[in-house]
Amino acid sequence: MKRREFLSRTAAGVGAAALGSLPVSCGSGYVAPAPPQLGPFRASDIVALGTTGIETSRLACGTGTMGFNHQSHQSQLGIQGLADLLYHGYEQGLRFWDTSDSYGTHPHLAEALKYVPREKVVIQTKTDSRTYDEVRADVDRFLDVVELNTDYIDIVVLHALGLTEPEGDWPVRLQGAMDALSEARQQGKVRAVGCSVHSLEALQAAAASPWVQVQVVRLNFAGTIMDADPATVAPVLADMRAAGKAIVGIKILGEGVLRTQMDDALKYALVLGVLDAFVVGAESRTEQDDLVRRIAAVQV
Repeated sequence: MKRREFLSRTAAGVGAAALGSLPVSCGSGYVAPAPPQLGPFRASDIVALGTTGIETSRLACGTGTMGFNHQSHQSQLGIQGLADLLYHGYEQGLRFWDTSDSYGTHPHLAEALKYVPREKVVIQTKTDSRTYDEVRADVDRFLDVVELNTDYIDIVVLHALGLTEPEGDWPVRLQGAMDALSEARQQGKVRAVGCSVHSLEALQAAAASPWVQVQVVRLNFAGTIMDADPATVAPVLADMRAAGKAIVGIKILGEGVLRTQMDDALKYALVLGVLDAFVVGAESRTEQDDLVRRIAAVQV
């Protein structure tokens, strides 16, 4: 059976099945029972991010395609260019902006904030630091006028845990970094905290950690640039979501590898039932408009 046909039949057959039902797997793919909402979906749908109290759009505007060393494809649009793209998304109801220190796009978001009410958008950023002092300094720097120029950040996550080693013990080794983010949250500088991961071990540790409020995770139907195959990752995410953690998907298009299968990739992210929201990094208004249209066209 072709993947497209499999996805369509599964979505049609799940009906009102509960999220906690047993998953169905096929090869490297995983198809969980669909969420109560079977569509239609909209990129601008307002969703709750777990039990954080944060609500925002289903689709987040990514600013870190191939993002590292303080630059990304989106940063190369220039400060005004990316700010205009974010504002274009805002006009279509996209109220979730994803950034990171390593993407170099904080000043670009600050420029976009000149045109929209701060409370109307949710900003998620990431720190690569691993110690208490470094993370505390990062949060203050992120808030500063030369970067995000904001009084608070909605979500700050420890970035890319497990990138260089499995890091299944990160909740013990990085206690100082976690404490710094917890303090920032208590001080009102940050609304919610969590992590992004680059290994199955790091993901499983996050699932077991009560500290994690927001999990940023790589997920797509093909298993491209993921922490493990979808059949292994998706049940962990389902458990995390059932526990009240917010699950934000990235690499939905496999860092561009799945562009020719975009409709299948978006449908998978929507119908799987384990993501609260997901990030896709458009690089132009045309790409952004196309994403919004394709999400609205998903049939289940």
